[in-house]
Amino acid sequence: MEGTRLWAVAARMPQNIEQALEPLSPLCSQLMFNRGVKTPKQAEAFLARDRSLLHDPFLLPQMLRAVVRISEALAAEETIGIFGDFDADGVTGTALLAEGLASLGGKIIPYLPHRTQEGHGLNKNAIDKLSAAGVSLIVTVDNGTTSVEEISWADSLGVDTIVTDHHLPTSILPSAVAVVNPKLPGSEYPFPYLAGVGLAFKLVQALHIYLGRYWNENLLQLAAIGTVTDVVPMIGENRYIVSAGLDSINKNPMPGIRELLRTAGESIGYVDEESVAFTLGPRINAPGRLEHASSSYSILRASSLEEAVPLAQKIESINRERQSATRLAWEKLSGHLGSDVSDEPLICVWDDEFKAGISGLLASRLVEKYYRPSIVVAIEGDFARGSARSIDGFDIADALMNCSDLLVQFGGHQKAAGFTVKKENLRLLKEKLLEIAGHWLDLSPKTSVLEIDAHVRLQSLMGVNYQFMNDLAPYGEDNRKPVFLTKDVKILNFRKVGKEREHLILRLEYGGAFWEAIAFGRGSDEVSQGDRIDIVYKLGVDKWKPDRPIRLMLEDFRPIDPTIIGHNN
Repeated sequence: MEGTRLWAVAARMPQNIEQALEPLSPLCSQLMFNRGVKTPKQAEAFLARDRSLLHDPFLLPQMLRAVVRISEALAAEETIGIFGDFDADGVTGTALLAEGLASLGGKIIPYLPHRTQEGHGLNKNAIDKLSAAGVSLIVTVDNGTTSVEEISWADSLGVDTIVTDHHLPTSILPSAVAVVNPKLPGSEYPFPYLAGVGLAFKLVQALHIYLGRYWNENLLQLAAIGTVTDVVPMIGENRYIVSAGLDSINKNPMPGIRELLRTAGESIGYVDEESVAFTLGPRINAPGRLEHASSSYSILRASSLEEAVPLAQKIESINRERQSATRLAWEKLSGHLGSDVSDEPLICVWDDEFKAGISGLLASRLVEKYYRPSIVVAIEGDFARGSARSIDGFDIADALMNCSDLLVQFGGHQKAAGFTVKKENLRLLKEKLLEIAGHWLDLSPKTSVLEIDAHVRLQSLMGVNYQFMNDLAPYGEDNRKPVFLTKDVKILNFRKVGKEREHLILRLEYGGAFWEAIAFGRGSDEVSQGDRIDIVYKLGVDKWKPDRPIRLMLEDFRPIDPTIIGHNN
């Protein structure tokens, strides 16, 4: 029953902070303090999720240039190409921009690259195809900032380009009409954390303002999905985008979103950020992982349920195939790993049978299990495509930058990146990455730390404290769902569930009250009726029951340990 993670209860807030945050309860004040909030004004700003968080889109670098050029294209009835990406952020952003331009009478051609045949980012073949189709202006979504050579190629064909992107720029910018990116040097935009779909939304917003039109609130449904799935900080403007988008989905979802939710068994009216992260996101991502993202784009732009139903059925089938392929690949991958894998500073594994579309999922599982930067590589002929995931303290994108001489293509963020390398250079790349990781990471076995907001009595989580946690939502990066520790809880009974009995449902007793808890992936743990345990958990609901009772979502549990200390609320 022993957990494998270190438990760390947050330090109790100073008394003067607790007093400053009154009339919030001590627990609510502690949750605010854990998020860096120390004054009532900061608390008000952090909790805001209304339209006041929308910043002026014309503060974004080169936004006016972009809007003027697109307005000219609309007036002249030019054909506009939208070049997106095959992940959920790129697909939702492409669909959002297409909806926004179509509402203004735009003639558009969307283009989503094939994951394995083209990879991330703008490419010359796509530019050739769009040019041949009569496109005179390409607008990128979630890419393009580093596409210097490709945009020069578009220039040579007489095709203008506008970049909307949120990735870090290099020292050389492409020769685009405009590069709309809040991370450009000198940017005056007050919020640098928009997802790719967020930048697409800001472009549509700016266009409608410029042309004196109202933008469709339904666009925030797409923006919310892409923002959640791209795991950008859930603060500031992103809180409005996601909150308003979820509210719109729950009131009147677009046909494709409605059908995806229905097929997955989700109830309209109860869709939250977790529904997006674990239900909508994986399904929108699935076609781009195994086939092509076009079906995801099509369902997001479906104008009727009749159009959406067959697409949802297809996507559901692909998602099941993705789940099966991931399970089989994980079994194969586990066979590649030696018993001493935890002694290495970085894990890098490859196989001819791995698929590029699921390598990122496998890398994420490796990080969860071994708490090491992890890379899974799919070999395709003379080339290999890798997906990398990392941990706190190790910038995997920077590490790849230091190996750029070996790479054909690469890009990403601090904790997630991808690359293409010639097969012959794969072992040399692994050696170099191991060397880099060895400089930055201690070679001793690592254990992930489970950050806990507060040590509480279960009863204290009800009433005003429970309502406050609803006010804290939507949750995500930089505003994670609160995690609590409760000690000495009694197991009344338990059962194992799941296709392979891999999950554990516990009925618990604490302070005379009864609670249901679920521990995903802990079905192999040995527990007994009457055991007394310490639990670390988040609050959730049992969505499969009509009254949606509160359920404890266990992050970890272990036999009672009297040495654990922490504050009680």
